[in-house]
Amino acid sequence: MENEKSAVIPKAIIYCRVSTPKQKIEGSGLESQEHRCRQYAELNGYEVEAVFPDDASGGGDFMNRPGMVALLSYLDAQPGKSYVVIFDDLKRFARDTEFHIKLRREFQRRGVRIECLNIKLEDSPEGKFVEVVVAATGELEREQNRRQVMQKMKARVERGYWVFSPPEGYKYAAERGHGKILVRVEPTASILCEALEAFASGHLQSLGEFKRFLETKPAFRKDLPTGEIHWQRAQRLLSHLIYAGYIEAPKWGVSLRKGHHEAIISLETFYRIQERLNENARAPARKDISEDFPLRGFLLCDDCGQPMTSCWSKGRSKHYPYYLCDTRGCESSRKSIPREKIEGGFAEVLRSLQPTREFFNVAKTMLTDAWEMRFTEAHRDKEEVENQLRGVDKQIQRVLERIIETGNATVIKAYEEKIDKLEREKLLLAEKVSRIVPPKGKLEEFIEPALALLANPWNTYDNGNLVFKRAVLRLIFAEPARYSPKSGYRTANTTFPFKVLANISISSAQMVRPTGLDLDKFINDFNVMSSPKT
Repeated sequence: MENEKSAVIPKAIIYCRVSTPKQKIEGSGLESQEHRCRQYAELNGYEVEAVFPDDASGGGDFMNRPGMVALLSYLDAQPGKSYVVIFDDLKRFARDTEFHIKLRREFQRRGVRIECLNIKLEDSPEGKFVEVVVAATGELEREQNRRQVMQKMKARVERGYWVFSPPEGYKYAAERGHGKILVRVEPTASILCEALEAFASGHLQSLGEFKRFLETKPAFRKDLPTGEIHWQRAQRLLSHLIYAGYIEAPKWGVSLRKGHHEAIISLETFYRIQERLNENARAPARKDISEDFPLRGFLLCDDCGQPMTSCWSKGRSKHYPYYLCDTRGCESSRKSIPREKIEGGFAEVLRSLQPTREFFNVAKTMLTDAWEMRFTEAHRDKEEVENQLRGVDKQIQRVLERIIETGNATVIKAYEEKIDKLEREKLLLAEKVSRIVPPKGKLEEFIEPALALLANPWNTYDNGNLVFKRAVLRLIFAEPARYSPKSGYRTANTTFPFKVLANISISSAQMVRPTGLDLDKFINDFNVMSSPKT
């Protein structure tokens, strides 16, 4: 008797949905819907057999919702059984009219009745009409809300605010007068600044070196348990305009403009990075240039001029490290040279570059003079850039006048593209004007790292990690070092500051004031490269 009674109790399935996982985690939408549906089932004498939740909209298509797919599969697995599917609101059933009708047919084909808490669904012509109207009204409301949100987002971008997911190195924070605005996240922002500046200056010569530099930073988020970063992520970091303090949204017709957030690099640095990315592809940085062989790739065979390779060779009881030339036909091909001999000789080369205290003081005077020259020339350069800026403004005005005079759509489009290009040039020049004159009171801060390198090249090189060592090599040597198994290292071709110090040491002559800003470039390059070593 009891079994017969339970058999006639209708079986109910509850379906509830929120649009995003965030609503599921932070809100109580799913629990509230389920609670109301259970109350409805109890009131109508239904026995709830299963609950299928969804936290995805599916883009309107119910077959993209895991919960709905699971519900339909559950019904298919139990043919012949009669069910009532209960849901909270018609908006939870389907997001637009087309998919509402399709989903309705899917349930009808399975002989399943659906019931909604907020509207009575009837199979009469009038009931179907009302149901479709309500579904269409829901779709209209959703589309209107979407349009309103997009309009607000576009307006905010036009005012110079980023509205999408915060890029790496930033997060959203509320600021008075701005609302939610991007702010730097440390130490990620500083690490990115260092890496981007190093890539722009050429100290990191390839995407591979840029990627591995970030991998050496413990505080920088990695993608894999091995401590590696995905190539695509490294590429995105190099291509993100927002790091220069500017934003644009071409799909919304929003042109390049200054953002309200703090920049990590300058716009000039960003464009220099893009130029380097668009250059002919460089050979990727080798993974086997490891801490074991820091001179690999920098050291050339003196007999053939090709880079020397390296390897670990197995002995009787352990492995031994060697450098060697692997070029076929070379007189020194496959002649292994112990690592200790190669790197010991290189240490002597670097130590020989260390100036005496007297000459180091001369170098400090040179750097101070170079700084003063830079400061003087920077003011002249600023006037020149300001003239260029005024010239660009005049060009933009002339193009605008031509647009007014013409009615040809093709010509107008060409003029608009010209204006866009000039506006970008104007932004770049305006930023250059604001940065071109260095802060006069920070001389010691700027030249201190460079002086440390000049004072003791070997110590600076020896205390750095692999990425730092290779950057130091590029600062000290104008070209790779050459090594002969017979005679050892050839005379190194050093960069300008070390050449000057060498000439002074040899001739003991009075220093000649430098005529260019090579020393200034050396200071800037070193400051880009230098950082706390890991």
